[in-house]
Amino acid sequence: MPPNLEALPAALRPPVALAWAEYLARAGTAVPDFPPEIETALPLVWSASPFVAQECVRRPALLAELLESGRLLRPNREGEYAERLGQRLDGIAGETELMAVLRRFRNLEMVRIAWRDIAGWAGLEETLRDLSLLAETCVRHSLDFLFKLACAARGTPVNAQGEPQSLVVLGMGKLGAWELNFSSDIDLIFAYRDDGILPDKKATHYSEFYARLARNLVKVLDAITEDGFVFRVDTRLRPFGESGPPVMSFAALEAYYQGQAREWERYAMVKARTIAGDVAAGAELESFLRPFVYRRYLDYRALGELRELKQKISRELARQDRQDNVKLGPGGIREIEFIGQAFQLIRGGQEPRLRERRILRVLDSLGELRLLPVAVVARLQAAYRQLRTVENRLQQYADRQTHDLPHDPRPRLAIAHALGHADWEGFKRELDAVRAGVDEIFRQVVTGGQAETAETWALHAEREPLLAALANLGWQNPEPAALHLERFRTTHAVRHLTQRGEAELRRLLPKLLRATAATDPPEAVLERLLGLLEAISSRNVYLTLLAENPEALAQLVRLAAGSPWIVNTIARHPLLLDELLDPRSLYTPLSKAELECDLARRLAAANPDDPEQLMIVLRQFKQANVLRVAAADLSGAIPIMVVSDYLTTIAETVLAEALAQSWRMTAAKHGPPPCAGSDQACGFAVVAYGKLGGFELGYGSDLDLVFLYDGHGTTPTTGAKPVTSAEFYARVGKRIIHLLTTNTPAGVLYEVDLRLRPSGNSGLLVSSLEAYENYQMQSAWTWEQQALVKARCVAGDPKVGEKFRAIRAQSLCRPRDAEQLRAEVRDMREKMRANLGSKEPGFFNLKQDSGGIVDIEFLVQFGVLSGAQDRESLTEWTDVVRQLDSLTAAGFLDPDAAGLLRRAYCQFRERIHRAALLDIPTLAPTDQYPELRAEVQRLWRDHMER
Repeated sequence: MPPNLEALPAALRPPVALAWAEYLARAGTAVPDFPPEIETALPLVWSASPFVAQECVRRPALLAELLESGRLLRPNREGEYAERLGQRLDGIAGETELMAVLRRFRNLEMVRIAWRDIAGWAGLEETLRDLSLLAETCVRHSLDFLFKLACAARGTPVNAQGEPQSLVVLGMGKLGAWELNFSSDIDLIFAYRDDGILPDKKATHYSEFYARLARNLVKVLDAITEDGFVFRVDTRLRPFGESGPPVMSFAALEAYYQGQAREWERYAMVKARTIAGDVAAGAELESFLRPFVYRRYLDYRALGELRELKQKISRELARQDRQDNVKLGPGGIREIEFIGQAFQLIRGGQEPRLRERRILRVLDSLGELRLLPVAVVARLQAAYRQLRTVENRLQQYADRQTHDLPHDPRPRLAIAHALGHADWEGFKRELDAVRAGVDEIFRQVVTGGQAETAETWALHAEREPLLAALANLGWQNPEPAALHLERFRTTHAVRHLTQRGEAELRRLLPKLLRATAATDPPEAVLERLLGLLEAISSRNVYLTLLAENPEALAQLVRLAAGSPWIVNTIARHPLLLDELLDPRSLYTPLSKAELECDLARRLAAANPDDPEQLMIVLRQFKQANVLRVAAADLSGAIPIMVVSDYLTTIAETVLAEALAQSWRMTAAKHGPPPCAGSDQACGFAVVAYGKLGGFELGYGSDLDLVFLYDGHGTTPTTGAKPVTSAEFYARVGKRIIHLLTTNTPAGVLYEVDLRLRPSGNSGLLVSSLEAYENYQMQSAWTWEQQALVKARCVAGDPKVGEKFRAIRAQSLCRPRDAEQLRAEVRDMREKMRANLGSKEPGFFNLKQDSGGIVDIEFLVQFGVLSGAQDRESLTEWTDVVRQLDSLTAAGFLDPDAAGLLRRAYCQFRERIHRAALLDIPTLAPTDQYPELRAEVQRLWRDHMER
């Protein structure tokens, strides 16, 4: 019998009719008898959830099973999920079968839950509980199955009492609180009680065993197959986040939460609950965590911390222009949760009733304890039920994790109709009223009713009022500032501001003008910042960010006062404004390991098969981390040598990732060379010359690169479209260059210079080690040998790197005629001075003029090349500072001379870094550094002109 579509709005009938026709065609003669309740509800359910309709059409047997069991019309019995899934898993042999059974079971139950919810047969509490129990059951059965497989393969870990010890799986967030929404991911933390070593041949440590087990569990639940996924798994709430180990022992967890945990992790742990694995050990862990979450004293700091966390969420939503988010937006679900958590964190240490995971029960307790008026509690509970119901309808529509209200007419009408409204406008008015009420309560409870400043700026004031306003903001000489402002308001960008943009700018300007008035010189700083505002004025979110965040604005003014280059960089890449929100991270450049974690985190959110996305992520990674270095440099937090070290490490991290991605993409098309995998570069290396090779990278430095491979170039790759190995390596090199140099909306990553490869621009892009060795030993010019002094392997196969180092040492250590070498180095230096030295009278080019950096570098290179034949240790380092130490040890320089050259080299490089930050040429007046220059010139004459 066809469903009665007359109850649906006309616009919703065609898709349901089409789905019904497809269902009949697929089901054939197996169409079951539909009870009246099901028949009546079907049009509403299928119109509200195309996901349910699609699942019924795709697998008609699914609907038949639900009808035959009668489970659509009744709540689940206690333990029913475990019983039913256990039956389906009985007798399966491996992970593949496990994944298939889990996904079909999940889809069946999600159809059942959505149907009962939309039809109005299940209340909100039943729906949330069923979703949470479904996830918990899938996790528990999957872990039990995988643990048995792992123990059979590698042995069984035991606790201190000698009993089998499985993982402890903590469910966080809504899963921990039995409040899971329809298409939510699940937040998990993995732990194990006692450390130990398995009695297998490899003496596997428990940490490795459990890490592998946890990864398999995530894969079984999270991987997308032809049947979809079970639950998306998020493990970032674990200690140290994405950079932390996937599993930790209880002892390691205790050390972390006692000494290193961040404040927001308290909020996360409010809802933590053991959902699978070693339940007894999990109870111990929960008991240990309780004092970390609930302090013994009244902790009123929680209000400020929650307020700050909510502000961060609000800023991010504003940046993405997502105010209609029923979870995170104003008056959304998160504000209700924050109200409850504020009281939990303040008073939970003294009031056990507040140590509850479920927000509705927390609100009950707040009313019972008279911490909130009963009428307010009732409003919040009603709003919570309504918002969570809306959230589920949003996600039930396409089984997609979303909290944003739709923009398209059909889903709008479907969701409004499913919630009992005739049209979207009526639904939206009711929802807006609910959210406004929640937001009002939130502001009173969490923000204390604090109001924002109403101070704004008159963009188009006449000269006299403008001067008076500037004087009131602290400008002692307002005339130049007035001229800058008048010029600014006539720019195309300002004249074409949207209404919202102009409002944000008017709110921002008085704060900016007051801050710049205290800088030196204020006129120059204001001019830089107005140029930045002009560049970002079309992006309202950035104006809002600065207007809402006094700390970010203060950091921007501080950086602008010290560096036009930083301001210009931010103007080109305004996403960098986000970096100003936390001054602790802004002035703390990341270590190599932290950089790798940062990049991995950014890449995890990108589509690995979209090269443009990859290029943008790499550029944003570089820009953000170079900004950190520049900020720390400007503040004096790091010395000059460390600046170059940080910039060099950023470039090395980018190159390693560019090589990995280039290898992966090339191998996917052609297959890798023999004996190599598709996911790791083998037989290929990137060699850096110049500043990168010598750990001397500056803010605008390009990269001097050479690509090398080891192997038989004629051997074909192993893919469906094979090419020779030499061609494969050449394509990897081309992809690296493409990733680095392509001009995208996020700019260029690095300029690359390949002229130092064998035979320069006329040579092959990628050289074999054999050809490279022959060239260096037989054909390389003296200037190429000088360049080799600073060359080192920076990415790729370590074995190729070792072979390169051997070739480099062999080439640098070969016998040379010292006088001929001296003449050739001197001649090359004189040509460079003539062509590249300063042409401006009264100025000294810090790098190219006599007594400058290149003199020092050439002197060092001569020392290495002339002495390496007798002392191979001279080839150990590639940077000037350590090469000076080596030359001193070899007797080429006395300690005083080496110390003077080191001091001159560092001072000149520091001045060059400062020039880059100030966006000025690398020149100094000739009356600066006279003694240092004279001493460098003297040492040059002593060693090179005798």
